[in-house]
Amino acid sequence: MGFHRPIPELCTLVLNADMQPLSWGPLSVWTWQDALVAVIQGRVHQVSCYDLEVHSASRSFAIPSVVSLKSYHRRKRISFTRYHVFLRDSFRCQYCGKQDDSTNLTFDHVVPKSKGGTTCWTNIVTCCSRHNLQKADKTLKQSGLTLRHPPFEPTPSQLDAIARKQRVPDNLHSTWLDYLYWDSTLEP
Repeated sequence: MGFHRPIPELCTLVLNADMQPLSWGPLSVWTWQDALVAVIQGRVHQVSCYDLEVHSASRSFAIPSVVSLKSYHRRKRISFTRYHVFLRDSFRCQYCGKQDDSTNLTFDHVVPKSKGGTTCWTNIVTCCSRHNLQKADKTLKQSGLTLRHPPFEPTPSQLDAIARKQRVPDNLHSTWLDYLYWDSTLEP
């Protein structure tokens, strides 16, 4: 009976062909299993690996920590998701400016659905619970609230720029750092 050591839940950073993260918001990562399959199939380049291997019956494979796409992938649009709305608004209520984590935020229809408003980039803003209750299904004028910034549909580069200003987790693997801090000040 052989000894099997469990592999921790590792992620692989995915870079575009220009060696920049494919996406900053959220950061582009794959499971190590998906990344390894992509490496074996020749769909990506393995840039860096963890100090761990997995074994098949006949081969050993280093677990990729960073991979890059073989050809440049241009993102045309950002998908309309709750996370992307929060990110666009820097996780701040657009009525009071309070910043919070996503579990304490909601979103609000600027023009309420009951008054013909739609669920789209230009009518949804990040909102704290207090102001969401205050506004309810009223217009901005009826509620007495004003927007700090008008809602807009962000381009991929705008959303990436916002995401890069967010706090980076402390527990990232050291092989990721060269690709996430490329615009930081260099030490003498």
